[in-house]
Amino acid sequence: MQRLQAFKYELMPNGEQQRNMRRFAGSCRFVFNKALALQKDRYERGEKKLGYAGLRKELTVWRNGAETPWLADAPIHPLQQTLKDLERAYGNFFAKRAAFPRFKKKGQRDSFRYPDPKQIKLDQGNGRIFLPKLGWMRLRLSRKVLGDVRNATVSLSGGKWFVSIQTEREVEQPVPQATSAVGIDVGVARFATFSDGMFLAPLNSFKKHEVRLRRYQRAMSRKVKFSSNWKKAKARVQRIHARIGNARRDFLHKATTAISQNHAMVAIEDLQVRSMSRSAAGTTEQPGKNVRAKSGLNKSILDQGWFEFRRQLDYKLAWSGGWLIAVPPQNTSRTCPACGCVSAGNRTTQAKFTCVDCGFEDNADVVGAINILARGHRVAACGEARQSAPSVKQEPTEAI
Repeated sequence: MQRLQAFKYELMPNGEQQRNMRRFAGSCRFVFNKALALQKDRYERGEKKLGYAGLRKELTVWRNGAETPWLADAPIHPLQQTLKDLERAYGNFFAKRAAFPRFKKKGQRDSFRYPDPKQIKLDQGNGRIFLPKLGWMRLRLSRKVLGDVRNATVSLSGGKWFVSIQTEREVEQPVPQATSAVGIDVGVARFATFSDGMFLAPLNSFKKHEVRLRRYQRAMSRKVKFSSNWKKAKARVQRIHARIGNARRDFLHKATTAISQNHAMVAIEDLQVRSMSRSAAGTTEQPGKNVRAKSGLNKSILDQGWFEFRRQLDYKLAWSGGWLIAVPPQNTSRTCPACGCVSAGNRTTQAKFTCVDCGFEDNADVVGAINILARGHRVAACGEARQSAPSVKQEPTEAI
């Protein structure tokens, strides 16, 4: 079977290469925004939107035009790939998978992609990579790149440049080494509770850096915007955000790797995280209730990374030959696993479960995980296909 995988490394460019990468990222951002503005103007005039072929002709005009001659200095393939990204964003919007495309801002997710593998040269022996119009660059080759290179994406995060190399290789059909099944109940007090009674404590990476992040953000707000001191303060804030994200990803990768290696079937709740973390502020005419408490809960939910946890479990279990099953979350922590009684009174507190019918007692999260596993077994017994979130993209995943 074919496996797509991405390997992400930190680049070590010189000064000229850093300036060129910033220019190339800026050119891609400009092309995306200009193409999006063109599409919106055509819509307002009642005209059909241009497809990728039409946008590519416009790109040729922009590169040869007198107003934007600097676009010709950027490599053509990343600019064309930007138009493909816009076309995909429109497709996701019309398919109701995403919101309408928004204009890109400088300093937010600056990146560009080289889609042609013939233009990319990877020298793993010397720890360097060649990219068009950038030349050879050193990279921190922390692990070996496996497979044939398909494309490379250069991105800026926390003041550092990274390259994500997507590869494709042939692997044998995976056979699960483990034979056990487990149900997992995710939460805030306990990040993940397993049906066997074990649990993972939450990392709370954002909460650990929240005080320092607030202090640096306030210091940044007092600086004159776009001044040298403002840019230094912004860089400090970005470094904290990068540290928070890196710690969370590292925690999730280690947890999901251990789970996928030790279990052949994993059952989880089909949680709608976006709906669960929606603001309760309401409107001026109809203000919400318990807004402060809900805001704190939303912050804690998003700090856990439940969706990323599920996404990583999905592809890692597939790689190891395992099975991920998503079950409905209704009443998982209110159903007695001993007698099947369903009642809101079974859960007397947030952590304690006591059945009002048979008197069964246990931790509420453990009860929820047991019920999730039982539902997962029923789904498997019915012969249904492998369950995964509709919005979870089966795309190559960056290896940290």
